Amino acid sequence: MKISSFQALACPLDGAPLQRKASAWCCAAGHSFDIASQGYTHLLPVQKKRSLDPGDSKEMVAARRRFLEAGFYQPIAAAVSRTVLAGLPSNGSASCLDAGCGEGYYMRQLAAAESDVDTLAMLGLDISKWAVLSAAKQDKRPNWVVGSNANLPVLSGSIDRVLCMFGFPVYAEFARVLKAGGELLQVDAGPDHLRELREVIYPTLKAERAGETSVPEGFTHLASENLRFQIEINSAGLIADLLAMTPHLYRASAEGRAKAAALTALSLTVDVRLTRFSLSEPAGHAGRSAKRR
Repeated sequence: MKISSFQALACPLDGAPLQRKASAWCCAAGHSFDIASQGYTHLLPVQKKRSLDPGDSKEMVAARRRFLEAGFYQPIAAAVSRTVLAGLPSNGSASCLDAGCGEGYYMRQLAAAESDVDTLAMLGLDISKWAVLSAAKQDKRPNWVVGSNANLPVLSGSIDRVLCMFGFPVYAEFARVLKAGGELLQVDAGPDHLRELREVIYPTLKAERAGETSVPEGFTHLASENLRFQIEINSAGLIADLLAMTPHLYRASAEGRAKAAALTALSLTVDVRLTRFSLSEPAGHAGRSAKRR
């Protein structure tokens, strides 16, 4: 399977098609976005930022990269790759957006997967410039952009597969950019995900139950898969990296973080749910043609 750079980008200011000209992406209205020397493009306008440096910090991105490269989540990556590639036309071309790509681990695993697809055009998007920078440094083949799921800089009806890993889904935007018959793969934490770590850092845990699948408007539920396995972490540094890459780092008290910092080994349950949705709205519905402001 050949990996190529996704080209159907849209101007984040007016939604018009972007064309690559030398080292920049430009639209007909004259808006221009430079391609950084590392190979990524910043398509998150200043006026649409909620902070000066949104998304994961440089330190969080580094922690996630160390933890994922240690292979603990490889079974998740394998299941994601298999699911994303399922049903794509053999000996043809397809496109995939990772909406919240982080430092690109799941995209790299997907790029390395075996498939009958001839060419897969890949786009990795994250609101954190540090995450996108890290991803671009590791693999130059996909197109990497800094952007927001709330205003995807992607032309309508141009994507075959959207991947949302532990992220912030914006279903209206996912529906807009998907082709007719396109699919969304959403991966979320299950009720027992990292339970043993949570038991260390929190005084008590709220009772959690796996609820029924909620089907977003414009989509049809295709299938769900629960993936559950155990991992053994025998390094204080990797335990710290895991905590740093989750929201629990900020939710835990100082006492809870101190307890986690004292750990040198930890047996953990990984519990995630993979859910496949297909686009059910016709390609010409109003949401596809609406201008984004």
